[in-house]
Amino acid sequence: MIAFKTEFLDETVEHYIHQRFVRLREEMTVGEAVRQLQQYDLSKQIMYLYVTDNEERLVGVVPVRRLLGGAADTRIGDVMIKKVVTVPSNATMEQAGAAMLKYKLLAVPVVDSQLRIIGVADLNLFTEDSLTLSRKPQVDSVFQLLGLHISLSRQASAWIMFRERFPWLLWNIASGILCAIIAGRYEMLIQEIVLLAMFMTVVLALGESVSMQAMTITLQRLSAGPFRWSAAMSSLRRELSAAGFLSAGCAVIIAAAAMVWKGHWTQAAAIGASVGLSILTACILGVLIPSLIRAMRIDPKVAAGPIVLACADICTLLYYFSVMQMVAGTK
Repeated sequence: MIAFKTEFLDETVEHYIHQRFVRLREEMTVGEAVRQLQQYDLSKQIMYLYVTDNEERLVGVVPVRRLLGGAADTRIGDVMIKKVVTVPSNATMEQAGAAMLKYKLLAVPVVDSQLRIIGVADLNLFTEDSLTLSRKPQVDSVFQLLGLHISLSRQASAWIMFRERFPWLLWNIASGILCAIIAGRYEMLIQEIVLLAMFMTVVLALGESVSMQAMTITLQRLSAGPFRWSAAMSSLRRELSAAGFLSAGCAVIIAAAAMVWKGHWTQAAAIGASVGLSILTACILGVLIPSLIRAMRIDPKVAAGPIVLACADICTLLYYFSVMQMVAGTK
């Protein structure tokens, strides 16, 4: 469990680093590294194998499995991963925790201005109980709690919040203007068929509601683990099955209401058909857009909502007017 106050996150990470890590030379062989590794007690601590050059600068990290799977005469420099996530010695605990959270690391090396490793900060700093690599559910829980504490501790200014959120709201502004243009394109149709104006609000509301429901469920599934397109497609199939029933039910009710109100069964059927199409499309958008944003390594919780709503509104209006225009036989 998390065992720190939010003030702890503002402290400098160099005050909490430890030296319980293995330092390897890139010119060493795998055999020499294994013999060196046998001198450490690895039973109760998080351990990464860091590689340094002759000037003590951090140049790579070696996963234990890659080390044990390599030939004894292979150079460490040939099996190491050269891209290493590090934090500077003047970083805060929040920044160190954010790095571990973002890359799902159990520990992160702390380096000085010359990229020399001076110690390691690990997740044990954020927990009361030490972690073991065999207890993945516990590790996943710690990552989730750590993310919660980091997000709550951020005291962002109004300008920063505006800068992060306003660009995505431009999607709503753009979609609103485009929807107005679409409605203007069908102005004569609206004047001819009064029923269009009467049901426009409810049709838009249904599309938006279904898109947000699908998006919310998708965001929950995306937060459960690493992103995979196969999982996204599986989620899409499940949501489409539910959307089929939703679209049929809503379409029948709206069409029946329009029929009872005005008595034009062809117009009522057109409104029902556009409702069904808009709900199915909204479901697809609610799943695919957050998934695509997540695949692009953008936070979907901030960006997905405005984009999904904007696309759902535009598609709904296009269906609504186009289907009615075909039924009415107007240009």
